Amino acid sequence: MADFKLNVKVRDDLGKGASRRLRREDLYIPAIVYGGNKAPRPIAVEKSAFYKAIEDEAFFSSLIDLVVDGKKHQVVVRDLQRHPFKPLVTHADFLRVSAKEAFTMNVPLHVTGQEECIGIKEEDGELHQLMTEVEISCLPKDLPDYLEVDISKLEVGTTLHLSDIELPKGVTSVALSHGEEYDYAILNIAKAKIRDEEEDEDEAAAEGGEESAEKDQESGENEGEDKS
Repeated sequence: MADFKLNVKVRDDLGKGASRRLRREDLYIPAIVYGGNKAPRPIAVEKSAFYKAIEDEAFFSSLIDLVVDGKKHQVVVRDLQRHPFKPLVTHADFLRVSAKEAFTMNVPLHVTGQEECIGIKEEDGELHQLMTEVEISCLPKDLPDYLEVDISKLEVGTTLHLSDIELPKGVTSVALSHGEEYDYAILNIAKAKIRDEEEDEDEAAAEGGEESAEKDQESGENEGEDKS
């Protein structure tokens, strides 16, 4: 599991105006931390460290230490608000986690073995990935950076579901906890669509016919203009 630490300070000056002033200073990002048995607390996150952290995919599925006045508070990212057209984060939401309480989290789904995949390499198939994240439940100590599924031995026509993912010890799938009917497909290996030569010829003939008709129409219009 990746380790991340962010220095933050408590925000006493609240409201939209205060957030705008904080962003103009360009040193901190307005944020809030909530959850657990404590009240929500407005904070400001050190900008340079934060932007460096979000470049790492693991940041969004890892435990993070927020350091406030020298004290560490363990959290996870819950949401980021971004500028509508600029590459800027305007606000961050963090959720407090307890070492003794399970919580839910979306973690990335990594697909491996594509280069060796039988269905792709030998049977001219292609991968269709239907999920890029999986919602899990676990204790903080069991939180994985990502889940992995190997497709190297899959053949064309094979579909994998949530139940095919090998989950680490202490981790459960939120969807599967609701019943077998929620065992959603995560990917499949399908036969690549190859255009039939006859279809190409038919389309070419149709296009040629349309061009010929257009030319005949233009010719007729020109003759009518000459006669007039």
